[in-house]
Amino acid sequence: MQGVKHIIFDLGNVILNISYEETAAAFEKLGIADFKNIFSKQSQNTMADDIETGKVDEYTFIEYLKEKCNAGTSTQQVIDAWNAIILDFPIRRLQILQQLQLHYNMYLLSNTNVIHERCYNQLLMQQHGIPTIGVFFDKIYLSHHIGLRKPDPKAWQLILDNHQLNPAETLFIDDSPQHIAVAKSMGIQTIHIADGMSIEHDVFKAK
Repeated sequence: MQGVKHIIFDLGNVILNISYEETAAAFEKLGIADFKNIFSKQSQNTMADDIETGKVDEYTFIEYLKEKCNAGTSTQQVIDAWNAIILDFPIRRLQILQQLQLHYNMYLLSNTNVIHERCYNQLLMQQHGIPTIGVFFDKIYLSHHIGLRKPDPKAWQLILDNHQLNPAETLFIDDSPQHIAVAKSMGIQTIHIADGMSIEHDVFKAK
């Protein structure tokens, strides 16, 4: 945190618990045996890229998945399987965000999509009575709104330019090594949330 004035957070597995395995298992039950080739933490296909950058709408994406599922699979079953990745918002992480807001400029940079955005905001409201994840940040940058997804350097540069941030005074927190590597190459300070780590236990620990 040396000299840090601004913090850019990732969302999945940093603030929001997610499970790629849950959504892969859900789609396997619907007949897509190779779902990890469509969407995983490490890589994804062009259609998954396109919904995450807003190039296709949710209806086109859902129909694409339905065509790969067993005959008779409903739209709602596809949506439920797609949203199975989303688990919960631990309350301590939200409290940490509130505390950090008092001392730092806060931004969110997430690779996500319109279906997941709707789902996790509904979950946040159900679990904690908070209408949107945006309340914890000065501004949020979601891939499907900005047309850019990590690890494209232009995603970080957009935030730096829009808010005139000095990279050396900016901290980026993410769970993907490839994203950390790009941010670091741009002179941004980084913290990698590796498997088994969390911001509440390993980064912003209570004194």
